[in-house]
Amino acid sequence: MENAQKFYIDGQWVEPHSKQTLAVLNPATETVITHIAIGDAVDADRAVIAARRAFATFSQTSIEERAALLERIIAVYKTRMPDLASTVSQEMGAPITLATAAQAPSGLGHLIQALKALKSFEWEKDVGRSHIVHEAIGVCALITPWNWPLNQIAAKVGPALAAGCTMVLKPSEVAPLNALLFAEVMQEAGVPPGVFNLVNGDGPGVGTALSTHPQVDMVSITGSTRAGVLVAQNAAPSVKRVSQELGGKSANIVLGDADFPKAVSAGIFSCTSNSGQSCNAPTRMLVPMARMDEAAAIARSAALSVKVGDPTQADTKAGPVVSKLQWDKIQALIQKGIIEGAKLECGGPGLPDGLTAGYFVKPTVFSHVTNEMTIAREEIFGPVLCIIGYTDEADAIRIANDTPYGLSGYVQSGDIEHARRVARQIRAGNIHLNGAGVDPASPFGGYKQSGNGREFSVWGLAEFLETKAILGYHSAS
Repeated sequence: MENAQKFYIDGQWVEPHSKQTLAVLNPATETVITHIAIGDAVDADRAVIAARRAFATFSQTSIEERAALLERIIAVYKTRMPDLASTVSQEMGAPITLATAAQAPSGLGHLIQALKALKSFEWEKDVGRSHIVHEAIGVCALITPWNWPLNQIAAKVGPALAAGCTMVLKPSEVAPLNALLFAEVMQEAGVPPGVFNLVNGDGPGVGTALSTHPQVDMVSITGSTRAGVLVAQNAAPSVKRVSQELGGKSANIVLGDADFPKAVSAGIFSCTSNSGQSCNAPTRMLVPMARMDEAAAIARSAALSVKVGDPTQADTKAGPVVSKLQWDKIQALIQKGIIEGAKLECGGPGLPDGLTAGYFVKPTVFSHVTNEMTIAREEIFGPVLCIIGYTDEADAIRIANDTPYGLSGYVQSGDIEHARRVARQIRAGNIHLNGAGVDPASPFGGYKQSGNGREFSVWGLAEFLETKAILGYHSAS
């Protein structure tokens, strides 16, 4: 990749100040794809200064100018979709079918939603004798993860541009190559110099430099709860706005009136999609205690049908997890589940049969799990499902809410009104009824330790805005 060891700053591909590099691995083969530059505080500062300089003019652009810019970005992004999908598949292990059908298109969807939000948003209005104006918050540091990389990049960059902000993107150093391609899209689309900047690096280096920088007005981070806490602590002395989309341990309540074979099987496929590496994955399945063995049998059969293997093959449903570090963590938690007394229905430790290399994890189902077990408390971020029994509906809701997280929840019922009533009692930001998927036109974000902001559509746009009241704007009649 031509620009792998450069950063995109002030409209140009530039040599980094830091001389450190990092190997980017293909997790399916454990081979090196390329090496990227790893930035330092000097690189971060250069990017912030460029963004600050550009903000003076870009923040004053019209809605029409920003809409035209987003339209150009969307047009260029469409031409790069095959490259983007292929790159995501190689660097983070998503099956090429998933990368083509979901990973790359999700970024496009958020750019389109940002354009719609820009055009429909009520930017100014009168309240009494005052005039209310929404304005860009300023220079934004955007810190994004490796699991749905283009989704999260576009869900931040699109609204930030629509708002009139300038920005510095620090993508995950684990899967950074798609972000470099995204920067090429921005350059080809004619984004003004300094409006969008990219610096690769790790959290302690570039992430800390951005979150503590006195000329950064806002940090938007998607990552682990631990990383979100560190960013908030770093940002606190300068009173930056911090928007966080963090971890999850979502409950999937299968009510007694649900179609059990359909609901349980769908839960397995949602839990193993993207190799379980989704913050909103339904990893705790709650079923009536009396139907535990029935649910376990359905889940076991569905999990065993998930083909794990080479992500370049069209029939592969689950590729590897992203890294050896992630694989080791998942293996330790699977062992913990066995030690703590959960019943292992299928899967378990080690590589799947027939695979001798790559960071592949067996789709794993535990039944007879209690909500106090480690595997029910901690975010595993792998294809591991915990089936927990409940005594009645009130108990199911209690268990669903008994978690430090609150990103998503799932309810399965044969009666949509029943599902709606239960959904209103779950303390989470997104509740999926009967298999409904993520909606880019709706707000995305969590309660509790899952974060404190909202992304997507007009809600994502609002995160990047300040609200100004101009008092006495209208004279008394």
